Parts: sequence; structure tokens; C-alpha cells
Amino acid sequence: MRDLGKIKAMVRFHFLGFWKNPRILITFLLAVVLCFLLSDRVLRVAAHFETTMQGAEPFIWTFGDGTNVLLASLLLILMFSDVPKLSPVTPFYLSRMKRIQWMISQFLYIAAGTALYVAFIMFVTVILCQKYTYPGNVWSETAVRIAYSGLGDSLGIPASVKAMESITPYGCMLQTVCLMLLYSWTLCFLMLAVNIRFGRSRGMFAGIFYSLYGFLLEPETIAGILGLEKQQRYKVNILAGWISPLNHATYPGHTFGYDDLPSVFQSGALFLAFLVLLFLLAGRALKSYNFTFMGY
Repeated sequence: MRDLGKIKAMVRFHFLGFWKNPRILITFLLAVVLCFLLSDRVLRVAAHFETTMQGAEPFIWTFGDGTNVLLASLLLILMFSDVPKLSPVTPFYLSRMKRIQWMISQFLYIAAGTALYVAFIMFVTVILCQKYTYPGNVWSETAVRIAYSGLGDSLGIPASVKAMESITPYGCMLQTVCLMLLYSWTLCFLMLAVNIRFGRSRGMFAGIFYSLYGFLLEPETIAGILGLEKQQRYKVNILAGWISPLNHATYPGHTFGYDDLPSVFQSGALFLAFLVLLFLLAGRALKSYNFTFMGY
């Protein structure tokens, strides 16, 4: 219990001045701008048909797209560019706790900060579209029009008939949030592990490379680069669905019992396995990590 108390105290210390940090404020302000720009397509559809949407649908359609998830997650690279967090008080804590406890506090700080960021994005998206939404847990007429008419494909709105037939809007939003959160955790924890192993600033490059890797493995990106026809894209979609972390983070990129894509549960399991691997790698690198406090 005393060890747990030390970790909790360290996490609380990391959050001191959280909302006074200019980098954090810029990240959340840019998130508001990003949500406003990305949700514009959804708003235009509702305005054009003069129909309403279920309250969860704007978030589902906006962040059911891999490119939008990528753009939102890139802001986390700015937000956590300073991990692992060091301050003049760090030696005081390190003299009273084990290194592994200090690292756990870093992971918990990142996990909580990322969860707050994803929840903020969800809240802002819902608020921006509230003029056209209703709270009932039933798919809207707007969703039906987009999904069944093929309009979603032309506008890049991932409204799926298969998803609508298998889950409720709030259930879909919950799974979309969980997938986005797991992807964001892997990105941020990768940055932390690389910074501990190779030194500061290297984590940012690792985060950018991880994002670029996911983007290049998007089925549409691969098909565009290779010039594939529609008939040839099926195998590419299946392959990318399993090896692209960005595809695992998007709800429409999963199977609904009709193909060989991963299920939401399988994607969650893969993300969790990667997180455990990152924790083990960071723990191993921590043994030779040199704490430097110059400049504080």
C-alpha cells in the first residue's frame, strides 16, 4: 500500500500545473479546431437533407475514419514530447521509490492524460453537432440515407450498414472511443519507451514513424500507390486490416461476420499485447537510464 501511495503521489505531481502548461493548452485548442474542421462534412449532410442525427453519430462518423484518427493522435506527440517528465523534485522522489515505481507513474500519467484528451475530443465533437442531434439510442434517418445510398463513400463518411445492423449508436461510440484510446496509448507509450532507451527527442521521431507506418498501410493508400483495381483490393484490405495499427483503431475496419478482418476484440487484444511489450522494453531500458537534471 505504501508503494501504491508513492506512485499515486508521483502521478499527482506530474499533473501539477497541467492546465498552465502552454504546450497542453495549445494541444487542446488545436483539438477544438480539428474537431470543427473534421465534423464539417457530417454537418453539411444533415443540413442538406434537413434531418437530425443520433447524438453519437457525429463522433462515430468523424473518428471512424483512419486519417482523422491519425490527425487527432498527432497532437499527442506535441502533448507528450517531454516524457519522461523530470523536474527538480524528481531526485527527491527517486530517493524514496524504486525506478520501476517511477516508470509506472510515468505510464499512468500518460494513460490518464491521453484518456482526458480522447474524452475531450468526443465531447467537443458532440457539442459542435448538437443542433442536429437527438439523444435516443436509435440510428437516425441521416445515417440510413448515407449508408444505403452510397453517399458515405463519396463523402468519406464511414456509415456502415453492417455496423448499423449489429450494434446501437452508443455501443458503437463506446467501441470507437476504446479503439482510439488504445491506439493513442500505443503511440504515447512508444514515445516514452524510445526516450528512455535512446534519450530525449528520439521518441518524437518514433511517434511520427509509427503514424506514418499506419498511414502508408491504409488500404486506399496502398491501392493508390500500386494502382490496383477494385477487384484486386480485397486481399489488400484484409492484409492491411491485420498489420496496420491505424486500421485496428477504426471501427469500420473490423469484421461484422462477413469477411476475414479482425474483430474489435482481437484488435483490442493486439493493442494490449503491444502495450505490455512496450512496458517490458521500457523497464529493461530503465536499468541503464541516466537521469539528467541539468537546466532545471
